[in-house]
Amino acid sequence: MSSNPRWIPLESNPDVMNSWAYKAGLLPTSAEFTDVYGLDDELLAMVPQPVHAVVLLFPIDDALEAIKKEEDAKTYEVEPTVFWMKQTIGNACGTMGLIHALANTEVAFEPDCPIQRFLDVCKEKSPLERAKLLETTDIFANIHAEAAAGGQTAAPSADEKVDLHFTCFVRAPTVTERATQTPAGEYRLIELDGRRSGPVDRGECTDLLKDAARYIRENIVPKMDSMQLGMIALAGHDDDD
Repeated sequence: MSSNPRWIPLESNPDVMNSWAYKAGLLPTSAEFTDVYGLDDELLAMVPQPVHAVVLLFPIDDALEAIKKEEDAKTYEVEPTVFWMKQTIGNACGTMGLIHALANTEVAFEPDCPIQRFLDVCKEKSPLERAKLLETTDIFANIHAEAAAGGQTAAPSADEKVDLHFTCFVRAPTVTERATQTPAGEYRLIELDGRRSGPVDRGECTDLLKDAARYIRENIVPKMDSMQLGMIALAGHDDDD
């Protein structure tokens, strides 16, 4: 692991994430990253709609790591078109979360942009092959470095041990719906974390933001040793119809 490349950690900040996303090719008029100020319904209602993805920053502690180890031993049946890749670059979890958010939603990209080119090349590759491709794609290393330098606080060094981690929540059709082409539309809440053994099904999803908040409130917050939690949504603009 020590021979793997390491990047400067990203700050949990919508300005930083928007800087990253727009450089990667997200069409600014399509969506933006915005703060989620809390897990209660009143605060969730302040987030513009539609919500396309949720990126969560949470502490890595013993209780959550024990659950991760137990869950990684299981196999989850997830819709096969869900894009997921392993994380092999140290401190790159922010970029991983952003790639997972953009790759699994219907937001619009600029023509021939870095994120679209990367996703096109990754289509026939395994999760580990995608990770190795990211290691050798300088454009994303540069985008990450520029975004990391634009945070509100002084960025730590790439070699610094960080006990915070980004993961991403998206919604995906149920496997049976895809297989039977059922028009009714049943969806699952899917967690995408490059440190895991694969995508993790977190249950039924009728409202992405509320269901992600409920899962976080019931399953992550009670097991945290600290309250260092940051939640950012990829959402429509305030002036969207």
